[in-house]
Amino acid sequence: MGNGVREGQVDFKRQDVEPVASTHLPAEGNQEKKKVLNSLMSGALAGAVAKTAVAPLDRTKIMFQVSSKRFSAKEAYRLIYRTYLNEGFWSLWRGNSATMVRVIPYAAIQFCAHEEYKQLLGSYYGFQGKALTPFPRFIAGSLAGTTAAMLTYPLDMVRARMAVTPKEMYSNIVHVFIRISREEGLKTLYRGFTPTILGVIPYAGLSFFTYETLKKLHADHSGKLQPSPPERLLFGACAGLIGQSASYPLDVVRRRMQTAGVMGHTYSSILLTMQEIIREEGLIRGLYKGLSMNWVKGPIAVGISFTTFDLTQILLRKLQHSTNVER
Repeated sequence: MGNGVREGQVDFKRQDVEPVASTHLPAEGNQEKKKVLNSLMSGALAGAVAKTAVAPLDRTKIMFQVSSKRFSAKEAYRLIYRTYLNEGFWSLWRGNSATMVRVIPYAAIQFCAHEEYKQLLGSYYGFQGKALTPFPRFIAGSLAGTTAAMLTYPLDMVRARMAVTPKEMYSNIVHVFIRISREEGLKTLYRGFTPTILGVIPYAGLSFFTYETLKKLHADHSGKLQPSPPERLLFGACAGLIGQSASYPLDVVRRRMQTAGVMGHTYSSILLTMQEIIREEGLIRGLYKGLSMNWVKGPIAVGISFTTFDLTQILLRKLQHSTNVER
């Protein structure tokens, strides 16, 4: 009798569990796939829109970073104007095609990775479904930036080369890869990789941390679940300002190392590159050259990027919801 009861209980449980496993798990898997796909699409669009908007300023900044010329707003304006007169209006976007080839996968990976890292850290620290505390928030951003930078670095190298050279030198992206590989070796495609990773940790960490923190503070004080688009732009601008200011010297070092082969320099390490820049141009004028332009360009780009990502995510969720309702 006792055995019969136990068997009956086992059979009942088995019948109760099997339908759940067969109906709910695939649905959860599909939801997760849709979530990842949404993040990738939103991130790609966010990166493309933001970088295209500030491409002329970005190119001008790089040209100052890799030269020994003293930076000023007046000189930056003169450079932009001379470039426009000598090479035409669209030359201000030279290298933007390479930027798009890099930034679309970079931004897609970074934003998607950030969502996944937030989820993983939330589970680990017991904040599932809630906002992360400050330290995990910073770690999620740093890991997302590092992941994206590691997977797309050669494209950043190519973009920097195209930005500082005349169009006669490199006709297109493929030509840059071929010439660098043939004349300087494949290792050159990863020159400046270390300062990039060292720079992206504070940059991405502080950017995502600042943006997420400002959104949480806004929700706590206003009672609104979501900030408005102008508020998102403002939060993103603050994030860009803080993140880029913290990592800027390493950005200068990275650009010098990336373009050394075409600018007549040989930079063998981060410290030696820094020493040479400081010796020739000074600490502030050398390692922080173009920072004031970054304070204009950076907040605009990061603000547009975060805002585009969030709004695209919201739009895609609404479209999926309306599709599910119709079904």
